[in-house]
Amino acid sequence: MRILVLGAGAIGGYFGGRLAEAGADVTFLVRGRRKEELDAKGLRVKSAAGDIALSPKTLAAGARAEPFDVVLLSCKSYDLESAIAAVAPFLGKDAAVVPLLNGLRHIDALSKALGPERVMGGACYIGATLDEDGVVRHIGELQAISFGELSGERSARAEALLAQFARTKVQGSIPPSILQSMWEKFVMLAALAATTTLTRATIGEIMASPSGEAFVLRALDECAAVAEASGHAPAASAMSQFRALLTAQGSPFAASTMRDMVAGRRTEGDHIVGDMMRRGLALGVPVPLLAVAVTNLEVHEARLKRA
Repeated sequence: MRILVLGAGAIGGYFGGRLAEAGADVTFLVRGRRKEELDAKGLRVKSAAGDIALSPKTLAAGARAEPFDVVLLSCKSYDLESAIAAVAPFLGKDAAVVPLLNGLRHIDALSKALGPERVMGGACYIGATLDEDGVVRHIGELQAISFGELSGERSARAEALLAQFARTKVQGSIPPSILQSMWEKFVMLAALAATTTLTRATIGEIMASPSGEAFVLRALDECAAVAEASGHAPAASAMSQFRALLTAQGSPFAASTMRDMVAGRRTEGDHIVGDMMRRGLALGVPVPLLAVAVTNLEVHEARLKRA
């Protein structure tokens, strides 16, 4: 199986790196500066599960290569259009595109551009960042990935990709419904992004305030109500896990959206919090806390445009 990973940042670098470490045929499709960095210094990952240092195969957009069987798409949501254009020439006849983006909105865009038969669902669970020196840093111990056909069929190509991940340190799975899994992650992430961007604080910092726990749980309940109205109510076990995760005392957990905001960068807020809010409003679900969070994110983006 020939695997193309678009991007070698925190997500693509980690999961693609684990696959390459285990002997999979992996190539990274990256922009010029990152390609030069990988070619010169290699792919470097720091993790409690074991560091990675290897010389990966790399491609630049517009280069020529044999078709790939699977594409792991790990771009930011606002780069989706250029990412689609970059990977399209490398898709084999029966290639599968597995997006590891946050939220759900990208599924329709990918299906329209590449054909619904090529698009699988995907979700990853990890804390990771890309340092200024080009090193991927794995935060904590969680490192899991789920994927599967949007139809719920357990296909041969999904099984083949699962077999590749079975050789790695990553926990891979094909859930009964990848859409349900994506919705459940969407609920948790939208609540996390809304609350940490509004406060510009980590979960631990929010929990240190008298009203912090109630604030976070209200956001989680709003997101869960939107999912339920959409036909994807989170399982009770998932909600229990989310409540524990989002109210953990002293936790350094925060959405990458918040970290991008604090650093003065563009965020994925509209793709995550904005999309959840709009879905709720369209279904008549009250989402007042999400609406405030969206305004906060919009103000941030407007400031960036004026700068």
